[in-house]
Amino acid sequence: MKKILFLLALIPSFIVAQHSIGGTFTPVEEYSYAFLYQATPTGSNYIDRAQLDEDGSFSIPFDSKSTPGIYKIVYALPSEDNNFDFIYNGKESVVFSFSVDHGLEFKDSNENKLWASYIKSMEMVNRTISSFYTQESVDKKGYLEIVKTLSDTQIAYEESSKGTVSSVFIKANSPYVPKGFEDLSTYSKNLKYTYLDHVDFGSPLLQSSDFLVDRVMAYIFGMSANTSNEVYKTDVDGLMTRIGDGNPEIKIFLFEMIWRRFKEMENPELANYVTDKYLLKLTELTKYDALKEQILIYKNNTVGNTASNFDLSYTKDGEVLTSTLYDLNITDQYLVIFWSSTCGHCLEELPKVKQIVEEKKELTVIAIGLEDDAENWQKMIANYQNFIHVLGLGKWENPTSGAYGIESTPSFFLLDKDKTIIAKPYDAEALKVILK
Repeated sequence: MKKILFLLALIPSFIVAQHSIGGTFTPVEEYSYAFLYQATPTGSNYIDRAQLDEDGSFSIPFDSKSTPGIYKIVYALPSEDNNFDFIYNGKESVVFSFSVDHGLEFKDSNENKLWASYIKSMEMVNRTISSFYTQESVDKKGYLEIVKTLSDTQIAYEESSKGTVSSVFIKANSPYVPKGFEDLSTYSKNLKYTYLDHVDFGSPLLQSSDFLVDRVMAYIFGMSANTSNEVYKTDVDGLMTRIGDGNPEIKIFLFEMIWRRFKEMENPELANYVTDKYLLKLTELTKYDALKEQILIYKNNTVGNTASNFDLSYTKDGEVLTSTLYDLNITDQYLVIFWSSTCGHCLEELPKVKQIVEEKKELTVIAIGLEDDAENWQKMIANYQNFIHVLGLGKWENPTSGAYGIESTPSFFLLDKDKTIIAKPYDAEALKVILK
């Protein structure tokens, strides 16, 4: 009787089988831990971690509270560059292999294998289309056969994925299928025009994955030969129209990514266009104050705007005078340099700037030293007697550094006599070219 009761006690554990995520990383020596997160529309929630075994393998169980959706494995730092998404449907375990040479491959999990197979199949068909246009072929019959393969492939995977989590992604990735022969220009135009047609921006699954970001960034930055500012603006506006009303959280996430890309491209016109038309309102709507501060600092420090004011002192005729940037009226141009006595690149650039200034008497250098303490700074400034020196204690936390949005040293701001930013040269050589 006791044996029967013991077996009955085990029945629930068989009914609710525990699933897991596991895999193997190679080469083993390059990895040590795997971290499991559940992805959400607004971020990622830490679940668990596992140390890799000697063969690079690990396993992390899902508990009974783990809901179907998108999960993430982080395998190195920085985490934003060393991770991948996977689908957990609550019905099966997930097993993968990951290597530097071969990337990610799912060994077990019909859901993830289906999505991976779909992506590979679509890439093959798209390469065939690309090859057709590259070869400038005029074989219309062959073209229509390729198009039919594209359509048939999509339909087949939509059928086989019914009732699965991956079906959401397969439908969202639906390709443009021409109804007849199209030249490259027409095809490219139609491909971009329909690229977001099947994307449901309100889907929590899509919002939780990398899919939306990849799709949107490809739409804005990867689908036009014409990369003029006006084309970019039209595409940014088109994206907002496609997203439609509501979804402020995903809007601010996507438009922040776009703003940062324009910033990296050193295109302040487009970065500020995104800010003025969409992003500033979104930060206020979502109370994202940290981002609001960032975008306003960037905008305030673009060429054409007045530089931020700060206190300073300088020596004239042996007398130390206290002033501010705005009250300074001693030359026609001013070069504000943010530097540090512990910055090797700064120590290479400052002597070059000193030489330039000796030839440009109408230029005054204001050197703001971002320092943890004054001792080393005090020694270094003795080499630059003709500069106006400002000690910026607190380094990156210094208020003036923050007002100018300084992310690295040295940073240069060339101002006219009215303290308007007229250029932001990368280094002394660029400054020399601008001054000429």
